[in-house]
Amino acid sequence: MSTRVQWLGHSALWIEGAGKKILIDPFLTGNPKAAAKAEEVSADLILISHGHGDHVGDAVAIARRTGATVASNYEISQWLQQPLRGLPEPKVHGLQHGGAFLFDGTIRVKLTLAFHGSALPDGSNGGNPCGFLLTFPDGLRIYDAADTGLFGDMALIGEEGIDLAILPIGDYYTMGPDDSIRAIKLIQPRYVLPIHYNTFPTIAQDAEAWAARVRSETAAEPIVLQPGGSFEIPGR
Repeated sequence: MSTRVQWLGHSALWIEGAGKKILIDPFLTGNPKAAAKAEEVSADLILISHGHGDHVGDAVAIARRTGATVASNYEISQWLQQPLRGLPEPKVHGLQHGGAFLFDGTIRVKLTLAFHGSALPDGSNGGNPCGFLLTFPDGLRIYDAADTGLFGDMALIGEEGIDLAILPIGDYYTMGPDDSIRAIKLIQPRYVLPIHYNTFPTIAQDAEAWAARVRSETAAEPIVLQPGGSFEIPGR
């Protein structure tokens, strides 16, 4: 079964593979580039990379409506279960960096390092930010770096054999185009998808110029999508 990735704008991603629907960092309400409304998306699993409002987004409302399982770091998982959010404990998984879990016996999710902040919208401690390494039953691997700066251990993540790397290129809050090129060289993915850019003026970037650099300076194939666009990852 093929795996398809849809960019919903900013860092929000919808991934369909192995018969499951995965929603990552579902910032839709209030997102000027959102390609869907919170009440329109479906999910079996919701992943939250860190506590900032443009990543937690509509996770609680979507989880309540769909019954999706939510995975994040431990601190965010505890916050999600507090009375104001009230997600039930069996539906919330609090992992930590380097830890992994096989969801529904199909998709393995491992938390990776990320260098960023993570305070939750109400000021609560959001723990440490993370990225995600997703492994599907056919061996396909997606690495979503989420919000992060460049770090050398991306090379270790690359040793897993990454089919698609999803990297921020907006600069200012995360790595920018220059450091993303360095990240690609460390990770060595087959394909790379840019996120976290052009949502707001402070993170405006020319994605086509970035893609030209990826083609000329790395061995990866850039996949530039418009919000709402999707990419089906070819088999190996």
